[in-house]
Order: sequence, then C-alpha cells, then structure tokens
Amino acid sequence: MSSFELECTNCPRLAAHLAAVRRDYPQYHARPVPAFGVEQPRLLIVGLGPGMHGANASGRPFTGDHAGIMLYQTLHRFGFSTLPESRHKDDGLELIDCRITNAVKCLPPANKPTVEEIKTCNVYLKNEIAAIKGQLLILALGRIAHEAVLRCLQLKRKDYDFAHNACHGLGDNRWLVSSYHCSRYNTQTRRLTEQMFHDVFRNIQKILKKTAQ
Repeated sequence: MSSFELECTNCPRLAAHLAAVRRDYPQYHARPVPAFGVEQPRLLIVGLGPGMHGANASGRPFTGDHAGIMLYQTLHRFGFSTLPESRHKDDGLELIDCRITNAVKCLPPANKPTVEEIKTCNVYLKNEIAAIKGQLLILALGRIAHEAVLRCLQLKRKDYDFAHNACHGLGDNRWLVSSYHCSRYNTQTRRLTEQMFHDVFRNIQKILKKTAQ
C-alpha cells in the first residue's frame, strides 16, 4: 500500500460521509487529503484530520480553517514557511524543512474518527514516516495524533506519555514532541495560547539545532 491514495475507501463510514459532502459541496476537495511540504523534512507535523470547511474543502492540511491560523503564523515566525497565512492550495505558500500530514486523511463526521478508522489509516502515516530519512522531529498536535505516531512506530503509550511540550527521544536522531491541538476550541478557551505554542517551537528549534548531523 502506498503512503497516500486519493481514492481510498477503506473506511466505509468515512467514504459514505465524503460522498455526501461532495453532493452538497461539489466545489470541495472532499477526498483523502495528501500531506503538504517537502519530501524529506526535518519537521513532520501530524494533526488529527481534515476540517469540514478547511482541508476537506481546500485539499491542503490546515488550510482554510481556524486551526491553520495559529499554525501557519507560527511556522512562518520560526522559519518553516514562506508565508504567514494559508488561504488555498495555490496561494504560493511553501514549507521549509517541514511537512504537514494527518493521522486520519479523511474528514470524519463531527470531527471524531472511530478507533477502527484511526487504526485503518495508520498504515499511511507509518509509510510516510518510514519514507523520511535522517534527522526527524515529529510534532504531534493532540493526543490522537500522538498515539497514532506511537502506533506507527510500535511504541507503548505508557512509555511515551502525552503532555503539552513533552519531548521523547525515539533513537536514530529522531524525536517526538507533543502539543495541544491548535483548534478553535483550544485557542479560544486559552488551553493553548500563542505563547505556549511558540514555546513548543522554541523547543523544536533547540532540539533540531542540537542534534543536527
């Protein structure tokens, strides 16, 4: 199985949901959303899944929804993006040493994938990570993304607890850093503030610089 299949229908519930979305919003991408960024990044960002009027509409991760506002502004501030705002997939924005993907490639109803859907889609994330060579820091946005990465790497959750700005060494010059997801709910309730998110990226820069080969 390849790292990404635009016409994947391995999850019947998700496939049916996307078919309904395509009928209601024929201008939307409404299919599995591919990763975005450089092929061999030093930073791989893993989110949960596409948002209804964001990546599901635009066809690019975190593009067109609220969660992308803080993410792309922060990527630009710390030198991982050429632009501070991601409006649509043809806006000229490019990532630098960075790639963005999701644990679940398809829009889930109510933004809640089932455990089985997360497991089914995990093979794509596993192959994406395996295709990246050399130094790599994986930033997991939220617990589901964190646990999806652990599943890919066949690591036990009890040995790699999820916590905001927690860092775990994975060996072979690879690291896993976790953050609260930059969702509308988390930012509006201030569970995740801009300062907290910037601290995560300061930590990322420090690790990448210290472990550069």
